Amino acid sequence: MTSKIIYTGNLRTEASHLQSGHTIETDAPVDNKGKGERFSPTDLVATALGSCMLTIMGIAAENHQINIVGTTCDITKRMAESPRRIGGITVALNVTGQDNYSSKEKMILERAALTCPVMESIHPEIEKIVTFSWNGVAEN
Repeated sequence: MTSKIIYTGNLRTEASHLQSGHTIETDAPVDNKGKGERFSPTDLVATALGSCMLTIMGIAAENHQINIVGTTCDITKRMAESPRRIGGITVALNVTGQDNYSSKEKMILERAALTCPVMESIHPEIEKIVTFSWNGVAEN
């Protein structure tokens, strides 16, 4: 088992990661009768995409001696209706850590990000827009 989730009332859950014991709480979003004081479950899905992309980029970076420490990822989630679901996720990656990145390094990192397990798991009907900036300079 990976986690255990308890409904604590007032549209809030508490999820425990069984291996580490860490917990996270979720709330329903304000536009769906919630308080919006925590990540919503759909926020976690969108956020998991960015976290997975950075993790897989980190593995590739370590394998190829590329520094990406300080790299950031901004996530924007767009909801769709009928049925209510995630309609799109925009991911803006700003890769930092070294002064310059060669075209080969950029290709390695971009390929790693775009083939991360969460990206591969998200339904193809969910629009995914990914941009890469290198030390603040966009190239897509």
